[in-house]
Amino acid sequence: MPDIQFDLSGKTAVVTGASRGLGQYFGRALARAGADLVITSRRLADLLPFQAEIEAMGRRALPLALDVRDHASIRFMAAETLSRVPRIDILVNNAGCNVRKPAVDITWDDWNLVLDTNLRGAFFVAQAFAPHMIANGRGRVINIGSVTSVFGYAGIGPYCASRGGIKQLTMSLADEWGPHGITVNCLAPGWFKTQQNAVLYENQRWVEYLTDRIPLKRPGQPDDLNGAIVFLASDASAYITGQTLLVDGGITTGATRATA
Repeated sequence: MPDIQFDLSGKTAVVTGASRGLGQYFGRALARAGADLVITSRRLADLLPFQAEIEAMGRRALPLALDVRDHASIRFMAAETLSRVPRIDILVNNAGCNVRKPAVDITWDDWNLVLDTNLRGAFFVAQAFAPHMIANGRGRVINIGSVTSVFGYAGIGPYCASRGGIKQLTMSLADEWGPHGITVNCLAPGWFKTQQNAVLYENQRWVEYLTDRIPLKRPGQPDDLNGAIVFLASDASAYITGQTLLVDGGITTGATRATA
């Protein structure tokens, strides 16, 4: 018998950036825990296979187009959601992007693309659903950060800035919305292979170097995030807010290995 604290039956979760990658893993984990989904992507057609997969699990899935860089798109998606779904309990702010370049080569447009997607978009999506959650006296907002929420890495300056901003934004919104029964937390994955960073994993020497720095001796697998996303979405985390939960195999211990 499942623990009722982790049971999401009767709940509905909005998951942005759900056409691929970790967004789909988050959606699957929430659906397996009993939640229905609202899934978003810039292209509606890209969501249809995932919609079919979730519905085959016996859960409802509403696909909606969303460009988190466009305020009108955010407002329209939220309004459409709330006109078709009686209650939104959980928001997973997952939509994101990256630009890999030396800092001296980053353009104005590169910076705006990453910050507008990862940070500004997350804020305004949360803002769009906050009045609904405030009226209900309950909500779970889960902002997806990364190990770069607390660590800096060369070659991805805008991304590090955006993820550090997500950590700070999470704490600010937790303070503001806590009195209304809304928890706001940041789930920060470590090194997981995704379409954004797949090119790095083609370099076996880099993979070996990375693995050596991780105390658990392997990069993350998407299923390693299942427990964390369900925990933060469920009643089990009711007294946890404003926190950054790192799921990183321990790499942020900062440990290094002595060379022979």
